[in-house]
Amino acid sequence: MTEYRMDEAHGETALDRGTQGLLGAGLDRIDGPAKVTGAATYAAEFTFDRPMAYGVAITATIASGTIASIDKAAAEAMPGVLAIITDDPRLPRESPLIRVERMNRVEGELASYGEIVGVAVADSFEEARAAARAVIVTCTPADGRYDMMVDADRANGPAKGAMLPDVVKGDVDAAMADAAVAIDATYTTPRQVHAAMEPHAAIVDWDGDTCTLYGSIQLFGFAQGMIANSLDIPRDKLRMISHYIGGGFGGKIGGPETVLAAIASQATGRPAKVALTRQQLFHSVYGRSDTSQRLRLAADEDGVLSGIGQDSYVSQKPGGGFFEPVALGSVGLYSAPARSFTTKIVELNLTPTGAVRAPGEAVGMIGLECAMDELARELGMDPIELRRRNEPENDPTSGKPFSSRRLIDCFDEGAEKFGWATRERRIEGEWLVGHGVATAARVNFLADSSARVRLSPDGRATVETDMTDIGTGTYTILAQVAGEALGLPIHCIDVKLGDSDFPTGAGSGGSFGAASSTSSVVLACEDIVAELAKRMNAKPADMTLKDGHAIAGNHRVPLSELVGDAPLEAIGTIHPGKNNQKYSQATHGAQFVEAWVNGVTGEVRVKRMLGVFDCGRILNAKTARSQAIGGMIWGIGYALHEHAVVDPRTGAYVNRDLAEYHIPVQSDVPQIEAYFVEEIDRHANPVGAKGIGELGISGATAAVANAIFDACGVRVRDFPITVDKLLAGLPPV
Repeated sequence: MTEYRMDEAHGETALDRGTQGLLGAGLDRIDGPAKVTGAATYAAEFTFDRPMAYGVAITATIASGTIASIDKAAAEAMPGVLAIITDDPRLPRESPLIRVERMNRVEGELASYGEIVGVAVADSFEEARAAARAVIVTCTPADGRYDMMVDADRANGPAKGAMLPDVVKGDVDAAMADAAVAIDATYTTPRQVHAAMEPHAAIVDWDGDTCTLYGSIQLFGFAQGMIANSLDIPRDKLRMISHYIGGGFGGKIGGPETVLAAIASQATGRPAKVALTRQQLFHSVYGRSDTSQRLRLAADEDGVLSGIGQDSYVSQKPGGGFFEPVALGSVGLYSAPARSFTTKIVELNLTPTGAVRAPGEAVGMIGLECAMDELARELGMDPIELRRRNEPENDPTSGKPFSSRRLIDCFDEGAEKFGWATRERRIEGEWLVGHGVATAARVNFLADSSARVRLSPDGRATVETDMTDIGTGTYTILAQVAGEALGLPIHCIDVKLGDSDFPTGAGSGGSFGAASSTSSVVLACEDIVAELAKRMNAKPADMTLKDGHAIAGNHRVPLSELVGDAPLEAIGTIHPGKNNQKYSQATHGAQFVEAWVNGVTGEVRVKRMLGVFDCGRILNAKTARSQAIGGMIWGIGYALHEHAVVDPRTGAYVNRDLAEYHIPVQSDVPQIEAYFVEEIDRHANPVGAKGIGELGISGATAAVANAIFDACGVRVRDFPITVDKLLAGLPPV
């Protein structure tokens, strides 16, 4: 077993000596055939050889007040009903489960619309749904708070030890007063949801005091303890299985469906399935906070920043610990001696807020990068040149050296590929055509991760870890890393994920999954390679592994012969270390957009989009590009579509389904190109890769907004940019 703590840069690994040609290759996903043929089993699709029970959540219909009574008599008398459970102290209010309060539901207070107050269990889903609707929940309403800025005077700052504490250096007000050019503007973004294709679903089966959960869960290490605690059972009595996940984006860390299914299964003695409806997801699973961001930029006549401020308001449900870290990507981005990055949290009677793809940067880069565009126009300067003049040598807030940073290279390459130097505003019939650019930035993390690798006598290798694949390509990249390190073709690698009986992996989230899990795999492979070299009477550096053979000196021996009768097995474990404190680690990119605005109707069409990204070593060119493009598409959604609209009278979302909560569809998405400036970052992890899953969304929305302004001259600071916000300011065509 090899454990490595990232206290210093990691040296050469078996990947660097590999000659198999797998690493970085744009290979098809090895799990693709199972998914497209329906053979992949998702959370709600597991079957049993005995009857199953079905549960449907019972929810309250006020956002603030108390439950006066719950009348379940009619529901209990309905056909097929097995149980109406409203008094179990383990019943979850919503996700995340860490907020479960052990209290009598009838006597408890309600703090947001749609809180779960029980579960109806029946022989079929239809019978359970009918029973849940028949339960009469009588509530005593109280005045609620639903508007962040109305209650801004009640805001509090980050708690001690927060992920993003307030940063104030120098005097931004003085810098603004002394600046040759200054921008002081407020940008707002609305509440948003994950909108994953697969809804939250779970099946639970009890065997005595042991619980097996088939769920859709991104982070096993975090969720297993949380769910076990919610069920009042020891962690080792809960086994979790999640082989395939139909999208998560930070929302699937163990939702209320897991505990509801467990309660229903215990009550009935059957395996029980609970799937939240799309409407319930909006209120029972946290989403992204709305934000109000005051951006201040102070610069001299040459565009050199003397002050930068991003001071924001965000919202959270009472008692919620998380807050949207709006300035997370901004604090280390541009040079300026005077700096202010602060957050004020306003408690509202709305659905909790939590991690949604790129928490912080996805919305924070909107305000910053639109403000940078405004500053460039005030200066009469190319917006890329403005960023070049404010590129720091070290992290401008912490003073730490960067582990790697290729932002300017991204702009240079992107400008050339996009044709930035030859762009021109023009009119095509009724359409006004413009172009925009923005920086992408996302902090880089490393998480604890373990993996087992087994090289069998038949010459095949198996990788086992409870790491998950939420559609990012984890199955494939782990196979590529193991194959490259051991010199095996990819069809000789079996990857097994999503089972808590396997070594604890990093999980999928925070863009740390790929780098962390592949690092643990390569560390395990290093042990096996060392043993193979010993059996070849060679040093690992003097041995070549290729096509299932070991080659050293004048000998070429099949791996199956070297392994012998007993498999070679090793576990590799990676831990974050001092390097996380010694270096400023982040990923960067440049986003380019061409947008067309109809001068008559105000319609917007994004016609071209191109991104160049710096995210360390590329493990699979095809899956990396797919991740980048997916984020860029989401950026279009934040620019033009996504808005979870709150009814100010009730605190309920009025558009709580995918018919009314608009996201980009095929006709909204243009030609998109994604490229990479590759550099192996030895300070980040043994593999040298960094996160990409959340980088693509960062800056994408701002690039769209900047292109719209370039096209029609209307600067919208209240997102999303909809027709009604453009019409009044459109120039005559």
